[in-house]
Order: sequence, then structure tokens, then C-alpha cells
Amino acid sequence: MHNAPESESFTLAPIGYVESDYPDKFGIPRQPGLAPAADARLILVPPYNNPLTVRGLDDFSHLWVTFIFHQSPERWTPLVRPPRLGGNRKVGVFASRSTHRPNRLGLSLVKLAGIDTRHGVQLRLEGCDLVSGTPIVDIKPYLPWAEAHPSAQAGFAPEAPTLLHVIFSQSALDVLTTRADSATLHALIEQVLSQDPRPAYKRGEAPGRTYGVRLRDVDVKFRALQNDEATTLEVVAID
Repeated sequence: MHNAPESESFTLAPIGYVESDYPDKFGIPRQPGLAPAADARLILVPPYNNPLTVRGLDDFSHLWVTFIFHQSPERWTPLVRPPRLGGNRKVGVFASRSTHRPNRLGLSLVKLAGIDTRHGVQLRLEGCDLVSGTPIVDIKPYLPWAEAHPSAQAGFAPEAPTLLHVIFSQSALDVLTTRADSATLHALIEQVLSQDPRPAYKRGEAPGRTYGVRLRDVDVKFRALQNDEATTLEVVAID
């Protein structure tokens, strides 16, 4: 058996980058597809922006996108704290989807909503969970008959996260009504906040603290309201 020397390395050249509804990391859903109102464009760069590279791709509804966690530090640790475990319990990095990985590689399953080849190549994506500027290193079509295993064991994340109820203050609704993208922005805010983007270790803090998440070109301020054991997130302002 051949053992690669420790000094062996590989160079990855980005084939493109993403422009998305997420200018910052905070608030991005922790898995793809959880916020279907999130739009993104995957823009291929030369020499990969030749329309021939995507011939036939529009026959597929979903894509695997391999990318670099470019905003994560290059350092990594063998143990990480998954948010699904409350941010306290540790598991091995390879038993998680942590961004703090040895090679900072990520894999995302996204819906392909369209392809524009009029000026280079741009792919329109839905349900994207990538911050704007993310370097893309590969694209592959998703094959449900080979890659979907509904009976597979999912470890510490066996089900989709429980969603919180999201309400909007009147002032926030007033801002939304002035925008051309009112309906989609409303849906995006609701879908992102319903997954509770607050750090797991801060969710037990006294309610009322205001948090902020940037979506598209607005800053969304929200706070947690506690009613018995139920938590509601209120959008208090959209700036």
C-alpha cells in the first residue's frame, strides 16, 4: 500500500465565487436548504466561465458545491463543539460539519434555479448557505438515486432543528412595505431567525437582549421573548 509522504500537498484553484444574501457569517443557516428564500449567484471565473463547462447542467435540479471556508482560521483542533449539542459537548472534527477543518473544505447541496451564459457563466441558486465571496472549487450534479439514503443514521443530528416562532414589530413591517423585495425579504428573515441564529451558549441568557444579523442590504435587529417554556424571536427593527 502506498503511503503519501507528509510533505505531499495539493493546490486548489477556485473556479468561481458566490454572491449571496449573506454578507456576514452570523445568521447563516447551519445547513443548506433550510432557508429556501435565500438567493445566490455562483459566478465562474476564467478559464472556467466557458459555457461549454455547464452544458447539460440545466437537466439537474440540485448541485453539490465544494467550497472553501475562507473566513475560518487555518488552525484546527481535533475536537469541536457542535451547536446541536448546546455548544458544550465535544465531538471529533470529522464527526461534525464544523468550519474549523484541516483543509477548510465545505460541501453544500443547493437547488439550481437557472443558468445565465450571456456574459460568462452564472448559476442562480436557491437555499444557499454560503457567505458572499465564498470561493468555489468544484460543482457536481446531485443524483438522488445514488446519494439519498432516508434510513441512514444521523448521529447527534437525527432531525431538522426545531423552528421558533418569529414575529415582526410594526416598525419593521413598515420598513418592509417600502421595499420592492418585501415578500422575499420577509420570508428570508423569518426562515433565518426561526432557526435561532443566537450562539447556543447564549440562549439561556436573560431575554430581551438585542441581536443583529445582516441579510441582503439590511441590518435586522431581533430579541428573544420568553413565554413559559416557549421562545419567540421578535424582529424589532430593520435598518
